[in-house]
Amino acid sequence: MREIIFDTETTGLSPDQGDRIIEIGAIEMVNRFPTGKTYHQYLHPGDRAIHPDAQNVHGISIEDLAGKPAFSEVVDEFLEFFGEGQLIAHNAKFDMGFINAELKRVNQPIIDNDRVIDTLVIARRKYPGARNSLDALCDRFGISNAHRTLHGALLDSELLADVYIELTGGRQAGFSLDHEPEAKTVSDEEIAVTASENRVRPRPLSERETETTKAAHTAFVETLGDQAIWKKWKA
Repeated sequence: MREIIFDTETTGLSPDQGDRIIEIGAIEMVNRFPTGKTYHQYLHPGDRAIHPDAQNVHGISIEDLAGKPAFSEVVDEFLEFFGEGQLIAHNAKFDMGFINAELKRVNQPIIDNDRVIDTLVIARRKYPGARNSLDALCDRFGISNAHRTLHGALLDSELLADVYIELTGGRQAGFSLDHEPEAKTVSDEEIAVTASENRVRPRPLSERETETTKAAHTAFVETLGDQAIWKKWKA
């Protein structure tokens, strides 16, 4: 199972009002393990200025982007890396809005939201009412983000990969090389999400303790002496 964890940095908040992507970062995972393959690209936004509030978040100035390509110049390699795999982002509705706006500008088909997993939606389901920013989730799962002083698309993708693994079952999920999570589509108000759900066993397991095993355990405890912790616990 191939998954692409990605993030974008932008000139502002609204692709509908002309804001542009200025950085894309992504890493590849196969069966929940990073392969080492990454995609990272700075982009020049043309005549679109970078809003001061956005620059305070990611630290990228228009001067930093001098000589960087336009999205139209890298769209082929971008699409090649993203391929047909599952896409994962934090607050994916934001990132996908910008990516699809860029694709429309160069007359490329947009990416269907059914391909996208939104880790923010997963986190809100698992931890309702809690802070679920990327930093907050790193703190919750003990993932070091001390080196993250500003937002950066590739760095945030690397952190999100660790967060995603924890949100969907932890590191042990990666040992099942042929397991694919069950697909589930959420409301139209949020981007479609595919993720493993906590499943309830349809019927409880049968009682495994029998009178024979109880008697054998009692007999064994009697051989442990008066100070045996089992006797103290039973008392």
